Amino acid sequence: MAKNDKIIMTVEKTKTGFSAFCENYPIFTTGVSVPELMNNAYDAVNFYFEEQQKTIQPKQVAFEIDFEQFFKYYKVLNAKFLAEKIGMNASLLSQYVQGHKKPSKKQTERILIGIHQIAQELSDINLLQTV
Repeated sequence: MAKNDKIIMTVEKTKTGFSAFCENYPIFTTGVSVPELMNNAYDAVNFYFEEQQKTIQPKQVAFEIDFEQFFKYYKVLNAKFLAEKIGMNASLLSQYVQGHKKPSKKQTERILIGIHQIAQELSDINLLQTV
């Protein structure tokens, strides 16, 4: 594995939580929640590369999840709201979310940019505490 290569872990929702696997290496793991899955994935990746005496940093591991599973897990993110935010037809985004259509690479990037913008906005918000 080259220094700048990323290990891509594909995330799937299961009946008991989540699983992740890598197509390029025999690495897989599970977790009850996404944060647990990510921690387990970092451990699994480092365990796999342990014999080669390589330590893999979290920034070298990327997680991918399909639209349908993303919106099922992150129910707080409404597809209609996202469509309005990025200027996309809401019914088209809904078809992507439901798995009826597959977005092009350009549409996927557009949607991801919108998700990141919303995440940034949310991370910048502080809630007022009432006494």
